[in-house]
Amino acid sequence: MALPSPPSAASAPASAGERWPPLESSPEVFNQFMWSLGVPEDEAEFHDVYGLDADALDMVPQPVLAVILCFPDPPQDESYTSDLRLSYGEKETRDRVYFIKQIESLGNACGTIALIHAVGNSSSEINLVENSCLDLFFKSTASMDPSERALFLEKDDAMARAHSLAARSGVTELCDVVEEHYICFVAVNGTLTELDGMKDGPIKHGSSSSKSLLQDVVPVIKGIMHTIPDSINFNLMVLSRKQNCAGAKRHE
Repeated sequence: MALPSPPSAASAPASAGERWPPLESSPEVFNQFMWSLGVPEDEAEFHDVYGLDADALDMVPQPVLAVILCFPDPPQDESYTSDLRLSYGEKETRDRVYFIKQIESLGNACGTIALIHAVGNSSSEINLVENSCLDLFFKSTASMDPSERALFLEKDDAMARAHSLAARSGVTELCDVVEEHYICFVAVNGTLTELDGMKDGPIKHGSSSSKSLLQDVVPVIKGIMHTIPDSINFNLMVLSRKQNCAGAKRHE
């Protein structure tokens, strides 16, 4: 007969790293995760981007709704000039850009935050399953500021369970030392916008559109790669709307 666990062990809360382990950067993991959260399989899916040259970009299924980059943690002193950073206090920005912070208690949730940024800023293109995890999350946090959203996510047990399952579905062995980070790029209101939960707010990188998003983000990604020249641990994915659904929501 199995002995019961000591009460202290059973009641010990999971650490941030245990509750939010790192996600493997692969379309298979992100697709199953996203679909389990409430994005219908026949509406959108993630794809790998195999290079930054024109031929590789031409292979990516269109339309692209968001771009997610997984890259080595940048130097701690790296910063962006203040004129690039959007003021999240402006009502227009709040209404148009969905942004959530990554706080310490969220552990390695940057992959989930990148997914939330991708889907949350594609709401005009994706019909979420009603009362699904993402549907309830976006409805509950719509009027919150980025830090309040982070606290809401940190306490969202359903989202944490889905994240943990996704983290364990990859082929890469989970480890305690995580040296990569996820960020997301979207085109919002004609602007190429970088969404990094570790930053204070969204960062704009010039003009863009849904048709040119992937091409527009290439110089930004090359710039990031240039700041970390000694690493090859870069992985790029896109969230694309499935062809059979492209334009469907616009004409409803």
